[in-house]
Amino acid sequence: MPAKKSAPKTAPKVPATKSAAKTAAKTAAKTAAITAMNPATTTGAAPAKKAAPKKSVVAIGELVIVDAGDHTRDRAPLGAHLSIAGGTWEAAARAKEISATAAQIFTKQANRWVERDITPDEVARFRAAMRETHVRWSCAHDSYLINLASPDQTLRARSIESFRIELRRCHALGLDALVSHPGNYMDERASGLARNIDGIVEGLEAESGPTRLLIELTAGQGTVLGSTFEEMALLISRIPASVQSRVGVCLDTAHIWAAGYDIVSEYDDVWKRFGDTIGFARLGCLHLNDSKAALGSHLDRHDLIGQGTIGRDAFGRIMRDPRLASIPKIIETPKGDAPAESDGRMLKLLRELAQ
Repeated sequence: MPAKKSAPKTAPKVPATKSAAKTAAKTAAKTAAITAMNPATTTGAAPAKKAAPKKSVVAIGELVIVDAGDHTRDRAPLGAHLSIAGGTWEAAARAKEISATAAQIFTKQANRWVERDITPDEVARFRAAMRETHVRWSCAHDSYLINLASPDQTLRARSIESFRIELRRCHALGLDALVSHPGNYMDERASGLARNIDGIVEGLEAESGPTRLLIELTAGQGTVLGSTFEEMALLISRIPASVQSRVGVCLDTAHIWAAGYDIVSEYDDVWKRFGDTIGFARLGCLHLNDSKAALGSHLDRHDLIGQGTIGRDAFGRIMRDPRLASIPKIIETPKGDAPAESDGRMLKLLRELAQ
């Protein structure tokens, strides 16, 4: 989430001498620069020195492009989940670092209920920055706190409101999709599914725009909904036709593996079952993640591609599968201490596997 702007510090009072005035002007300009996260100057004063950027913020002019393979050969948009530290527009710099042709972001802090509005200035900065990248498809992932299936009326009302505002932010930024997890029913599965559907419909009817909602298949841990193709198909089928065309699915390889779908030894069978049950027309995005968990374990534990229990061969088949050739693909693999380098290695591997 963009860092909160600190209140500008008041320049210290100094004697009204020519030297002191110059010092005060420099101090005020430098403070303003830090507050705005951009270099600033003062009228009639010497140019202020550029404030040193925070470590989490990478200005587009200071990029170090990592070797992420040849993005020009991407048959479908391919990228990673990117940090928005410093502002949503800063995701553009991080996309350029890894030669991404797709990007996923959070539009707010995902583990807090605090909401925020998107200003026209932020929209302009984000869109302008993204136009300078190779990204041709972008999405957001909504808050982990949202639970549209909750039986708790207070939590559910809060979740619906957060879901609506998330959709509003995505529409404003012009994102192609919003990835959203189904909720946890916590009491009775059928009742939870009905509550989840009603919450989705309420949000879509309240917030119209270009962003498509992609409901993500889950690993099936605890009381979470949406871990089987059949249940996801049922959920979508019960959404009214008036908004159903705005809904698709996101398939995460680590999730379906943990849910029991063997994409290693039963690859063709799994995709046939997906096509017959949900349909490829509903598939709006693939999250390509290896897994630290065992097949059917119902544990959501992402790993680097080729280093987990799924292995690189399955990802090679996915990257070369003509049925998936046009589907945007996003990695959410561990980033370690060097996010660009880690993501770059993963994208380079996937690009090599696609050939």
